[in-house]
This record gives sequence, structure tokens and C-alpha cells, in this order.
Amino acid sequence: MCWLIVFVCLSVVSVRAQQPTANTAGVTNEPRVGLSEAASAFDVAGREALGGHLRTTQLAGTQDAPVRNVLIVVENRSQFFYNYVSGYATFYGNDGVRCGEGLWKADALAPGESAEVDAPSLRLTCTPTSWRLSALNLLTRTTDVAKPAAAASAPNAATPPASETSPTSAPPPTAQRLEININGKTLPLQLGNPIDVVVGKERMLIVVQPAP
Repeated sequence: MCWLIVFVCLSVVSVRAQQPTANTAGVTNEPRVGLSEAASAFDVAGREALGGHLRTTQLAGTQDAPVRNVLIVVENRSQFFYNYVSGYATFYGNDGVRCGEGLWKADALAPGESAEVDAPSLRLTCTPTSWRLSALNLLTRTTDVAKPAAAASAPNAATPPASETSPTSAPPPTAQRLEININGKTLPLQLGNPIDVVVGKERMLIVVQPAP
């Protein structure tokens, strides 16, 4: 009877380890899964943004001969088109200790689309039994972001019709082109376009918008 109770307790712990959890800041943490299982990554709102599975499954590294790269298939499971995505593939040994982490990235990922990426910064020093996929940057395009409707301006009697505008009026200033640099990669930055980034241990959503 005792061994049955122990088995049930261990099963519950195993199931909980594979479920997404939230940290003290309310941000969803990605669960660890087996090497043959698909992993999920979440955005700052706790929604599933990406899925992924390992293309390279035969992994065995040591301190003297670490594994230096791995192939991953990343899938866009959100409703947004991502101009640029990046994140980490983290590996854990049989004792649950992290033994490798590699940075991956991809450009122009449409909803439901998958792309094969690699993690050349990986240094795997064990034979892992589980792994985790996490999102570092999720850069969407402006057309995927809901914009507030502009309030209709009331007609003003003092404002002359367009045909009566003085021909000497100066043209409106041209909007300045903005860019953002992420890990050495320059991308166009658009007003109202949210950027999901990780700073230190905290994930945050950055939105650039005009001042009122």
C-alpha cells in the first residue's frame, strides 16, 4: 500500500512539472517537457505564442565535449504575424539541473507557420532528459494591433474649406522613420506596435506611441 501512495505522489509531481505556472509578477512560466514532446512559449499576457519541437534528439554532451548546436522547429501559434521572434531553448539533466541553453531567432513568421531554426550559442554539457522553450522577443506588425478609432472632428466655421487654403501654406512635416536594434539586428519600429521583451528576469511589453 505504501508503494502505491508513493507512486501516486510522484505522478502528481510529474504532471504539475509539465503545466505552465505563474511567477510572483503574474507572468506565465513555460513548462519543461520531454525531448520527444512539443514545448510551448507564452507572451507577456500569458497567451500561447509559440510551439516547438526538437529536430535534433540525439543529444549527449560533457564538460570536455559539449554539444554546440541543435535544430528546433518553431511554430507561430498566435493570431499575430511576427516580424521577428527570438528565444531560448533550455535543457535539463536527469537531476533537474540546467546543463545547457541556446539562443534561437527567426524572421517573418505568419500565424500557423513553422520554421526550422538553430541555436549556435548552445553549450550542452549533459545528456538531457527534458527541455523548455521560452520567448525573448515577439515583434508584431502594426496591422495586427487594434488601433483606437479617431474621434471625428466637429466642423469648424472658422476653418476655411480646402479650396480656400492659402497656396503659401507650408506642407505638413514628414514623420521621422524609426528603427529598433535587437541583438545587433536593425528592424523598423512602428508606432502602436507592441514589443514583447525580457529584461533581466522580468518579461515586459513595450509600446511606442505619440505623446498626447
